[in-house]
Amino acid sequence: MTGHFYGVGLGPGDPELMTLKAARLIAGADVIAFHAGVGKQSNARRIASGLIPKTALEEELRYPVTTGRTEHSGGYAGAMAEFYEQSAARLAAHLELGRTVVLLAEGDPLFYGSYMYMHDRLSERFLTEVVPGVPAFAAATAAVASPLVRQTDVLTILPGTLPEAELARRLADTDGAIIMKLGRTFPAVRSALAQAGRLEHALYVERASMPEQRWLPVADVDPATVPYFSLIVVPGDSLHQEPTGRRAHAQPEPVEHTAELLVVGLGPGPEGWITPEATTALREVDHVVGYAPYVNRVPQRAGLTRHASGNTVELDRARLALDLALRGEKVAVVSGGDAGVFGMASAVHEAAADPAYAEVTIRVLPGVSAVQAVAARAGAPIGADFAVVSLSDRLKPWSVVERRLRAIAEADLVLAIYNPASRSRTDQIVRAQKLLLEHKSAATVVVVGRDIGREEESLRVTTLAELDPESIDMKCLLIVGASTTRRTASGSVWTPRFVD
Repeated sequence: MTGHFYGVGLGPGDPELMTLKAARLIAGADVIAFHAGVGKQSNARRIASGLIPKTALEEELRYPVTTGRTEHSGGYAGAMAEFYEQSAARLAAHLELGRTVVLLAEGDPLFYGSYMYMHDRLSERFLTEVVPGVPAFAAATAAVASPLVRQTDVLTILPGTLPEAELARRLADTDGAIIMKLGRTFPAVRSALAQAGRLEHALYVERASMPEQRWLPVADVDPATVPYFSLIVVPGDSLHQEPTGRRAHAQPEPVEHTAELLVVGLGPGPEGWITPEATTALREVDHVVGYAPYVNRVPQRAGLTRHASGNTVELDRARLALDLALRGEKVAVVSGGDAGVFGMASAVHEAAADPAYAEVTIRVLPGVSAVQAVAARAGAPIGADFAVVSLSDRLKPWSVVERRLRAIAEADLVLAIYNPASRSRTDQIVRAQKLLLEHKSAATVVVVGRDIGREEESLRVTTLAELDPESIDMKCLLIVGASTTRRTASGSVWTPRFVD
């Protein structure tokens, strides 16, 4: 029989915060394993030192690198992967002999801990049990004695290693937050807190529950003094500055003013494809409303409030934006690509038809559309007359889509197809291909652009007959050529401006 493997959480540092179960297992273990940093003593072993039996074998798992710089051929990731494999082999050797192995873990074993890498490698081979521990953020919250979250508040736990812009966005979108992994990341984290408007109430805690514990406002911290064993607490109450935690807000009465609502096209994705006009406008508004992935593309800054929502509530978000504008707020509704091409501009105008919004002026700022981006990557397939159709039948019956596809094919226009497929709509592209083949040559050139402008972008040029519907998803945009559309020897696709 093989031995029993335990991942034992030790808590944040104070041995008295260890659970009774953890203490019992440590005292009865055959093997005590623990991680240690380069040139450092193991903090985990220090916490448990008073419980480790003299008869126990000790396995020190010392990291080969901690800064990310290494001569290993596989870089930092390769060095760490090799280390974890070697460490797992050392522990497996004890387990195969039937020994009880306890791997000490600071805080909780499965919360940003090294234990999980041993768990991945050993839990399927050996009987394994995880013993939870008090996480460091719980001790830090107790140290500052400030309520973290209450009632329906959302708590977000963030690594300080996130890109600064992403960290700022997430801080602005949550009620309470914990930021881990500081040290060298502290200056960027502090900047992100300021951008999110959360710096004033953020609290820095160092070595929570340990004798050296200290805490102070983040704004007062010297970045040069920040160790790894530190974190930041952002109380949920600070978002609304309501000590009771209540979230009921009295809506101010509308006042006389010039109400304006901006509808902004963000382009297909890359920062370079958003217009200077849109960038300037987004720096001046106080509210951004839109589908969550598009709202997330707007850089966070102090004073900016985000209103993100799902993909099928266009009128709801349009009314929210109009209500804010009516109250005198500076508001922008954001949309991917060009807001006027299957975007939010039409939904905003539809909602604004309500007489209640008669005072709101709507201004649409154009953006680069997806069809322009795909066409540019391919060459010039829309250099002559072309049509644009969405295959989604959520807002119109499929019979209308078919009628329009047939008319476009009979008119011999280049056709750009938006929304060709989704998880719930997989047959429309099949039906569209079949219909188009009834009126177009099988050799008609087809361009398939996927995630154009992003890291995962791909562009394929095929024919109408050879198009594989199973390869098409919601991230694709198709351009189906006219009879005059050509493909050059180098692979570019273009449509002449003239017709013979």
